[in-house]
Amino acid sequence: MATSASLQPIRVLVVDDSSAMRLLLSEIINRQPDMRVIATAPETATARQLIRELQPDVVTLDVEMPGMDGISFLERLMRLNPLPVLMISSAGDVDSDLALHALDLGAMDFISKRQLKGRADLNQMAIEITQKIRQAAEAGHQFKRVEPTLSSARPTVDPKRKYPLNHIICLGASTGGTEAIKRFVMGLPINTPPVLIVQHMPEGFTQRFATRLNNECEVHIKEAAAGDVIRPGCVYIAPGHAHILLERVTGGSYKIVLSEGPEVNRHRPSVDVLFDSAAKVLGKNATSVLLTGMGRDGAQGMAAMKAAGAYCFAQDEASSVVYGMPRAAFELGVVDEQGSPERLTVRVLDRLVALAEAQGSKA
Repeated sequence: MATSASLQPIRVLVVDDSSAMRLLLSEIINRQPDMRVIATAPETATARQLIRELQPDVVTLDVEMPGMDGISFLERLMRLNPLPVLMISSAGDVDSDLALHALDLGAMDFISKRQLKGRADLNQMAIEITQKIRQAAEAGHQFKRVEPTLSSARPTVDPKRKYPLNHIICLGASTGGTEAIKRFVMGLPINTPPVLIVQHMPEGFTQRFATRLNNECEVHIKEAAAGDVIRPGCVYIAPGHAHILLERVTGGSYKIVLSEGPEVNRHRPSVDVLFDSAAKVLGKNATSVLLTGMGRDGAQGMAAMKAAGAYCFAQDEASSVVYGMPRAAFELGVVDEQGSPERLTVRVLDRLVALAEAQGSKA
């Protein structure tokens, strides 16, 4: 797989029904010394033929296409010839649902079409596109489509089990994370300790993601808001524009703090920011979970949480779309247990029940 450090440039196929967008994407990509557009396609039939002939490193694919739409084409591609795909979306209400479905199907990431009002908007779009192409190419050799298995069904959990008070589960994910997070939270009972989640996702999509999960799960799932008091039975997803942190408040509870500070590990929200905050504020009263994703975001933060007394879980390679973030934490020696998302749900809850029982025996 070509990378920015390779002699061969990253070979990109651009698939978009808009001639203006095909031209713009080609100009942005071809300006970079480490990547080039090897072909463009106005619809999916042409794209299918070009993929067979050229075997590109990365494909950019518009969500809405004539003939076979982008989502249907992606589903077919991931079944027959899986490779790194970046979806292009206008980030509207309808498109956000489609883009989230694309991530479930195996798209590595998506790029929001911007309303270009000047040079600054164009430059920002170019930076986002080229960064994501590089990330997709770098992770391409690890990329695989993970099919759901029978074991991903919702585990049966006794709702009468007791969990520790003021204990919080902190979870991070990136590529492949929308499906992995769903598999994790589907098994959470209504009385579960609170969960804070960072999923690498642009602004405008996290609200939709939270709403969709909330409609399918027993726990209450929402996009985190500044000042939210963290409560059991609730899952809080960091908004796409802000880091999420914790702050202790009077009475021993905790609230959410949002920060629009600089990107960390090229991300905002960043898993490391959440995990570092949990290490400082919660110490041993936290559990860390790191799921599928490109890069290393979350590894150093998990190390900080473990040093502060937290127990740390990571998704295993077999069930990860990209075993990047979990691998980075594992190689640091800070992962206590690995498993599939649904297996991690069971193990996290079992361990918290044991903690609650230990606390009760000491009381």
